[in-house]
Amino acid sequence: MVQAGLREVSNPSELFLQERPINAPGTVVISSIEGSRPLLVEVQALVSASNMNMPRRTTLGIDHNKVSLLVAVIEKKLDLPLYGHDIFVNVAGGIRLDEPAADLGTSLALISSFKNQPLDSKLLVCGEVGLAGEVRRVAQLDLRLAEAERLGFRQAIVPKSSLNALTKAQQQDRKMAVIGVSNLSEALDAIS
Repeated sequence: MVQAGLREVSNPSELFLQERPINAPGTVVISSIEGSRPLLVEVQALVSASNMNMPRRTTLGIDHNKVSLLVAVIEKKLDLPLYGHDIFVNVAGGIRLDEPAADLGTSLALISSFKNQPLDSKLLVCGEVGLAGEVRRVAQLDLRLAEAERLGFRQAIVPKSSLNALTKAQQQDRKMAVIGVSNLSEALDAIS
């Protein structure tokens, strides 16, 4: 909205990523589908030791219960002791993420913050995470990867099942490295 009325935003992904910190632990770019359009957004996580009996869990732009579920899966499947830590998760830019494809990126942002190790600033992550720690298929992977490539991303971590569903032509045309993972442990190995 401008003084003269509504104006089209030609590249919303670029708009949401323009103030993103580079090489900051706890930040990752995920791909969401809004309508029929891919949108890249930054998910930020802060995991900090707590002095309280009941550590705080605060979320903005993402479902609180989903983050609690992801924290429980990380604790159980990766044996990371998040239980004594305050956890804050934010989707930058005021976007509301309701898509399961944000699960893997949110999980990796939490792990990155906990370990105080930044993720590659040119990394895209998408995938649903199940209760057994498995990484499940996402829809329209080709659109998501094309948007990331257009914005200069060099690597993506995606569900192996979604990657296998792409045609050979879709896989060969990629200029970025695409890593397919089946579970959280494989995803953690891919970022190490």
